[in-house]
Amino acid sequence: MTAHLKSLENPNDIIKKFDAQGYVLDEELATILFLMGQLEKPLLLEGNPGVGKTEVANVLASSLGTDLIRLQCHEGLDVSSAVYEWNYQKQLLSIKIQEQSDLSEKEKEKFIFSKDFLLERPLLKSILSQDRSPVLLIDEIDRADEEFEAYLLELLSVFQISIPELGTLKAKHKPLVVLTSNCTRELSDALKRRCLYHWVPYPDMEKEISIVRKHLPDIETQLVQSVVKVVNELREMQLNKVPGIAETLDWSRALLALGLKALDQKTAERTLGCLLKSMDDIEMIKGLGLDEILERAKVG
Repeated sequence: MTAHLKSLENPNDIIKKFDAQGYVLDEELATILFLMGQLEKPLLLEGNPGVGKTEVANVLASSLGTDLIRLQCHEGLDVSSAVYEWNYQKQLLSIKIQEQSDLSEKEKEKFIFSKDFLLERPLLKSILSQDRSPVLLIDEIDRADEEFEAYLLELLSVFQISIPELGTLKAKHKPLVVLTSNCTRELSDALKRRCLYHWVPYPDMEKEISIVRKHLPDIETQLVQSVVKVVNELREMQLNKVPGIAETLDWSRALLALGLKALDQKTAERTLGCLLKSMDDIEMIKGLGLDEILERAKVG
């Protein structure tokens, strides 16, 4: 039973816990997280890269004082790296030791396919947690293929995993499952039906300013407002890599480290590499006229 989230009385409790961890959480996402615990259902977070989806799981685990178990998805992800595999070397050694024993072949086989020889990967580890409900982060599920996505359905619906040699292993403490997707492909309806859903957008200016201030309380008001205005304008352009919240924070930290109180063109050009991660993007922005963007971003 997911006692951690169920012990919270309302979404405002979650907002407060996230705020204590430095994460600015809006009411809509806080409500979905609250319902995730009440309904004991996984949560699928979709959105553009860099909007803080992965960090939701990290902060959730930290806020609840529980373990974070992460599965990073990629093309070709299979059961042996995501769920479990057998310790073949240990099994072979055991077989050699048992050669002189009086055990029957059936008994020997049952012994070497016991939990003692099982290597737990993230999904199985989340199911076998003995103390409390962990947070299971299945990161970038859209990078895995449809076959692996189908394998997840048993876990997401009944919180159990079937292993041919051992049978069905059911969770003693249901994990809090957070899946993230950058929308590189459409996920199946079967997976979506098993999850609550939330789209994580880029933050509006007011929220992004609050995020920067939460991490950098000493930053000048004029500087943070200019930075966020520039970032918001860049997000409207056809860039190879749109800057996310992490890039906004990196740029703000860089400007603060340089002792700036207001944004100027010379420093902005020299530090664009903190914000844009493509030479083509940097050259395009310089060519379009960074001075005009900065002029529109002036505060006061």
